[in-house]
Amino acid sequence: MANMAYGIPKAQLMAGDAMNRALTRMAHEMMEQLDLNNLVFVGIRRRGVPLAQRLADIIEKYEHVKCPVGEVDIAMYRDDLDPAELKIKVQEQQLPVDVTGRTVVLVDDVLHTGRTVRAAMDAILDQGRAARICLAVLIDRGHRELPIRADFVGKNVPTSGNERIGVQMEEIDGGDGVALYDGRMNR
Repeated sequence: MANMAYGIPKAQLMAGDAMNRALTRMAHEMMEQLDLNNLVFVGIRRRGVPLAQRLADIIEKYEHVKCPVGEVDIAMYRDDLDPAELKIKVQEQQLPVDVTGRTVVLVDDVLHTGRTVRAAMDAILDQGRAARICLAVLIDRGHRELPIRADFVGKNVPTSGNERIGVQMEEIDGGDGVALYDGRMNR
């Protein structure tokens, strides 16, 4: 699975079937632990959005409960960029319901430093006071800079500081997979 931003993969970590199994397991954990009637999924743009939709679809398949799915743009909440100096196009938050009093499952593809998650929580809390925010990630690669941990994890992948994880989604990239890469991103 070559990725334009990362180059040639060092190792293939998951193919489509393994991703589906991980998401199904995560959804079953949510079905056991959460009140599905008070649940809303919020995907972090970009790949968190289709992951959130897939989790909601799995829950609907097994429990016949349709959980709302929304998305959040963290551009204005990032602590590593000065929005005044950059030409960031901020997209409107697309939350399908009021999050006040609800359990929000925040969904992202890779958990690394925790800064993206912190920014997403700020964006959600600007929309209302959720009763609870849980975190679901496909890959947890470690290297936290903030005290944030995922409640639902597809796969833990210990990495070195110079390795990268690349996630591809059918909805965005035309295929599913997760790979490990050497070196820095070319973004």
